[in-house]
Amino acid sequence: MTAADILAAARACLGTPFRHQGRIPGVALDCAGLVVAVAAAIGADYLDQTGYGRLPIDNLLTAALDAQPCLDRVADRRPGDVLVLRLCADPQHLAIAGADTLIHCWETVGSVCEHALDAKWAARIVRIYRFRGLE
Repeated sequence: MTAADILAAARACLGTPFRHQGRIPGVALDCAGLVVAVAAAIGADYLDQTGYGRLPIDNLLTAALDAQPCLDRVADRRPGDVLVLRLCADPQHLAIAGADTLIHCWETVGSVCEHALDAKWAARIVRIYRFRGLE
């Protein structure tokens, strides 16, 4: 699997409407649902966790990602990585990194979108995960 495969899977979800705990590309996703959809599309072994609140607290999001068999926490950002972002308080949002873009399902926009990964968004990144087996 390559970063291009991951980005193609994420971009295939562009325009999918936002719905909390959505898991169906083209129908409804949330930020975690986008990562689940990408993992499924690339054949990664991913443990889907549902039942979470709209704003994860107490680092529940990072704990869930640390438990994933297909992800490793890394220090450097590369295209195809899963990003954990802080929008307000605790880390509460996920995205897929492009070369200089961000792909995520953002409630404010109402769908899966892709936009520039500018300094404002880069400052929100608190953790980075990489799919195991990335070439």
